[in-house]
Amino acid sequence: MSLFHKKRKISDLLVFIIAIIIPQMAGFLGSLYTTPNIKTWYAFVNKPSFNPPNWIFGPVWTILFILMGVASYIIYKEKNKLRIEALKIYTSQLILNTMWSIIFFGARNPLGAFILIIALWILIAYNMLYFYKIKKIAGYLFIPYLLWVSFAMVLNFAIYILN
Repeated sequence: MSLFHKKRKISDLLVFIIAIIIPQMAGFLGSLYTTPNIKTWYAFVNKPSFNPPNWIFGPVWTILFILMGVASYIIYKEKNKLRIEALKIYTSQLILNTMWSIIFFGARNPLGAFILIIALWILIAYNMLYFYKIKKIAGYLFIPYLLWVSFAMVLNFAIYILN
């Protein structure tokens, strides 16, 4: 293997690692607002009967963020004129995702968070379709995320109504 090919493989691996780290960092930023409020404010919020146990959220979000990172890497590697626009949409939905935690947990505002999660859901669906146009598998990797945020939207609304 030539030196050029070795450097290219290292470069590809580095880009892949960065693509995985970026959404994990978004999750970490959101957790700075979520974690301190789980045992305080959130513990006393009225929740619907279908509210999952708190321990489930961390593993689910970690997996979803990994899937998002893989999808973004796939899109980044594609030589498609839509690639840059798709990655801008991806970045926008990551920002909204982080903002949801800030509004729901940090500001303790279920109504504001519900309004934001509607916008987030729309942006995720748009992102998924954009990725799908470029590389089908990248779009498919967003399906679990869209489903989870759909559930989170219902949960968020129920919490708003109950409180």
